[in-house]
Amino acid sequence: MTQKEKGKLYLVPAPLDFGCEAQAPLQDALPFGTLQTAAGITHWICENAKSARAYLKRIDAVAPLAAPLQAQNIQELPREVHKKGDHAGQFDARPLLAAALEGHDVGLLSEAGMPAVADPGSSVARAAHDLGLAVVPLTGPVSLLLALAASGLNGQNFAFVGYLPQDAGERQARIRELEALALKSGQTQLFIETPYRNAALLQALTQTLQHNTRLAVARGLTLANAHVRSETVKSWRAAKPQPTTDERLPAVFAIGR
Repeated sequence: MTQKEKGKLYLVPAPLDFGCEAQAPLQDALPFGTLQTAAGITHWICENAKSARAYLKRIDAVAPLAAPLQAQNIQELPREVHKKGDHAGQFDARPLLAAALEGHDVGLLSEAGMPAVADPGSSVARAAHDLGLAVVPLTGPVSLLLALAASGLNGQNFAFVGYLPQDAGERQARIRELEALALKSGQTQLFIETPYRNAALLQALTQTLQHNTRLAVARGLTLANAHVRSETVKSWRAAKPQPTTDERLPAVFAIGR
């Protein structure tokens, strides 16, 4: 009896318009090859099953699904993985990959962008390697790299530091810490925030950073109303009216010299 061939884990990127009022045409945001591969997968791991089904419905309109939406096997990552992250090796995702051991390809989905980059999912990729499964990242938008490329900041030495503290005092201290690192080493510092907190973060940045530090904000990347602004903090402060962020648009922030 021959051993059953294992399936693969595909990291399937999603468009960056999650939660936005307008959606970009799917074929403009992702290569057709990525959409074709995703359409052939029937087993999924995701953050939210409802969002996953909505994305699969969009894929089906471009590349017909191999199985009806109702027949797709969709598993959600535990909520604590969303809240606490899954980068420390504490969450065992191997049970989620049982279908791959039975020969089915499994897709890993994020709400937006590339799974496991600024989103949960690294534990699933790690588990796949531990189980001897091939891990295949598909081509699609990664907001952090798009923002970095458009910022004019150092693209050869950079770090993504996730979310900054919500407490005003702790956030100010963290901003100063990251600025000192950026100015001393030349390493660009990238971070994000929940869209409805973007305005508060932008205000904290313009009030806290030194006037010669360069601040870049990339909003709504890949959308029709995308906008990237990269100037010294002195220029940000001098702008009239004061700059704001659209609370519906996801944004990536970067600081450097």
